[in-house]
Amino acid sequence: MTEEARALTAGMPDQDIEEQTRLKLFRTQLVIRYVEERAYDLFLRNLVKGTSHLAIGQEAIAAGFGVAMQAADYTFCTYRGHSHTLARGASMTAVLGELMGRECGLMRGKGGSMHLTSVEHGVMGSYAIVGAHVPIAVGAAWSAQYRGSGQVAVCFFGDGGTNIGAFHEGLTLAAVWKAPVIFVCENNRYMEYTPTHTVTPVLHPAADRAAAYGLPSIILDGNDPEEVFRVATAAYERARSGGGPSLIEAETYRHHGHSRADPAKYRPQEEVDQWLAADPLPRYRQRLMALGTSEAALESIEREVMAEVDRATEIATSSPTPSADLIERDVWCDGGAAWRN
Repeated sequence: MTEEARALTAGMPDQDIEEQTRLKLFRTQLVIRYVEERAYDLFLRNLVKGTSHLAIGQEAIAAGFGVAMQAADYTFCTYRGHSHTLARGASMTAVLGELMGRECGLMRGKGGSMHLTSVEHGVMGSYAIVGAHVPIAVGAAWSAQYRGSGQVAVCFFGDGGTNIGAFHEGLTLAAVWKAPVIFVCENNRYMEYTPTHTVTPVLHPAADRAAAYGLPSIILDGNDPEEVFRVATAAYERARSGGGPSLIEAETYRHHGHSRADPAKYRPQEEVDQWLAADPLPRYRQRLMALGTSEAALESIEREVMAEVDRATEIATSSPTPSADLIERDVWCDGGAAWRN
């Protein structure tokens, strides 16, 4: 954690996180991990069409920000957005159903893995175009500011997104307007198959550019859900109180390739081994036990979550594929094709 991050979280000692919150952080990470692993299995069974982008290894970021959020806040995420959608409370059944193109899915099977959206849960879309959602998130934050609603927009993007023009345009507007938006760079070190440092002139693609927008350079351990939770809580308070945006770089690592079509052979094995040893889930499990949570309690949560995943899988795989009349629905303002003529 950088000095700027420590300054942001000043007055928030370790003891301030209650056991209930810690267990929620643990459970949220489990939900994401188990659903993502199930999505991988379903892909291998040819039940998930096309491809999918998993966030296995990056769960602590979604959990930390998701648990710290208020219900009315907005989430904007990338095509690697299953984790953030689940962290906001969308059902496992609806997420898995959408991945498989079933009628029970979040968008009744029309969006698929890369476009998860649940306005009901504040998930304002997963965006397949890198960086495209940054100015959209700023617009949502400006709307909240104008309406005085107290809502905060959180925009998640990868390290590759920091080299996109929309990123710089969005940061500029947010800083000038002091918009209530939090930009979160999930730095997993690779832009698809390219090491980020080989095509970026600074070591930290987000944090090292913060000063250009008058923002502090905030870097945190993206595999530590409590560190993420503390920084997120402070950034939310800053945004709600009129302090303007924050730019946060969370260092993490995806355990698998960029997508299911990528074996990730370009990554050095020693690097992979180092990051696998920092897996957020077993590390946090050990911390909870050291703080006094019984192993039996953690095992109970693990069994409950796995049972929920099994039930969700059964329901989703039994759901029918969308009927043909859905093709024209949500295309025109009345939900049909009448406006075509």
